[in-house]
Amino acid sequence: MSSAAMHIARTGLDAQDTRMRVISNNLANVSTTGFKKDRAAFETLAYQTITAPGAASTADTKYATGLNLGTGVRVQGTARIDTQGALQQTGNSLDLALDGDGYFQVKLPGGQEGYTRAGNFSRSPEGLLVTSEGYEVQPGITSPPNATSITIGTDGTVTAQLPGQTTGTNIGQIQVASFPNPTGLQSTGDNYLRETASSGAPNMGIPGQDGRGNVRQGNLESSNVNVVEDLVDMIETQRAYEVNSKMISATDEMLKTVNQNL
Repeated sequence: MSSAAMHIARTGLDAQDTRMRVISNNLANVSTTGFKKDRAAFETLAYQTITAPGAASTADTKYATGLNLGTGVRVQGTARIDTQGALQQTGNSLDLALDGDGYFQVKLPGGQEGYTRAGNFSRSPEGLLVTSEGYEVQPGITSPPNATSITIGTDGTVTAQLPGQTTGTNIGQIQVASFPNPTGLQSTGDNYLRETASSGAPNMGIPGQDGRGNVRQGNLESSNVNVVEDLVDMIETQRAYEVNSKMISATDEMLKTVNQNL
């Protein structure tokens, strides 16, 4: 008697374990600013064709369905779900959220470009608009040291109010990056994504134009994780894992019966 059923059940255990890891990461980041949840995608492993459909069964007849035996399952990949998270008001003038599609561009160490939905920015000692790690937001925006307030419009226009002036001074323009295939961006941690061959090259432009989202000052985008949905997925994954475990136990009992009686 073959132990192929054990192997198939083992692939099921591995796949469900990976899915549980994805769900666990989603739930762990339920409070992470701008976080986008992931979904595990499954695919079948190769099939063994014992009898091909349409093959001759006798001189005058053919098999209608044939006999194909699957060899299990595996996780094909993970897909990021880029739905909009809820906007939370913070009252901080340098907290920015994107209401719609697109990403803020940030210069990472080594000159690489990173892309993020987390707009919890601040001002460096030099007046530059930077992330919490001190990475410069692109294109660079420098506010005067004596600015009394900073206003950022929905189109990304940055205006500084200076002492003695009745109108603000334009000091820069925040731009938003869009991609032909944003789901192809690679997650690198620290809320950053990087360009890949799958995502295509970034197209920088003004917020609110060509499908890009608007900038909302004094807001941050919450994680798009739905705790209830992920808890349901967690229970479903747990049950699937238990079923595959029972399949291994059942197959083991069958093999014991064969060994004891034959």
